[in-house]
Amino acid sequence: MFSSFMINTWIAGTAIALVAAFVGYFVVIRRSAFAAHALPLGAFPGAAAANLLGVNPFVGLLIFVGIGMLLLRQLARMGRRDVGTGLLLVLFLGVGALFLSMTNEYAPEVFSLLFGEMLGVSKADLWPILGICAVVSVLMITIYQPLLLDSSFPDLAALQGISGARMDLLFLSLLALVTASALPVVGAFLVFTLLVGPPAAAQALSRHPLRSLLLAVVFAECSIWLAIALSYWSNWPIGFFVGMIGAGLFTLARSYRSWSQRQRGARRVAVP
Repeated sequence: MFSSFMINTWIAGTAIALVAAFVGYFVVIRRSAFAAHALPLGAFPGAAAANLLGVNPFVGLLIFVGIGMLLLRQLARMGRRDVGTGLLLVLFLGVGALFLSMTNEYAPEVFSLLFGEMLGVSKADLWPILGICAVVSVLMITIYQPLLLDSSFPDLAALQGISGARMDLLFLSLLALVTASALPVVGAFLVFTLLVGPPAAAQALSRHPLRSLLLAVVFAECSIWLAIALSYWSNWPIGFFVGMIGAGLFTLARSYRSWSQRQRGARRVAVP
């Protein structure tokens, strides 16, 4: 499990989980889970187009994820993000199916980006992933305070001169970058689980921003490490385990929150 061919996966998974927790925290508080689901599927037509043209699939997914980010931004400005995101998701799947049908051979690179490939992280892939994660980390540290204020109290943020449109663009850009970095490991279909599951579980346990963010990082790192180990032992797709662990974390966190609220309510009733 810790042999040389697995080291790249462990390093990439650790870096991806860190930035996914950071950005995923804002996905949850900005109620942008649908966008976190639609953007990864931009990898499907991107990878299929790259395979058709004979270029690196990572280049194709970066281009199409960027296109998806710009389209989501435009839909948000029109005030139709909910409907538009659903249509964008269907469009991505349709275009990807078209490009894939135009190839006359099996495309393992495309399917590995869709479902995740534990052994698919080569040294050539690792450096772009780490580079993207480093850029996302620096940007998150830089804009954390204004983005948090805009996400929680947009009216107050506007009074302080923080542009909501600029924050939305930066947030979608960060989401697109995290999506692109996570796809080679966990796959397009379940990358949104890593973005939503651990941060949502953390939000259920704590409403304090910094405490919730730290919990999200811990949950995301534990999720990806456990998923890599289980995928290695079972030879099942890593994306499956990321999805199951994320759903399990959220269910347990919500159950604990409900139980603790009932306990506090019972204690208040019992006080004479």
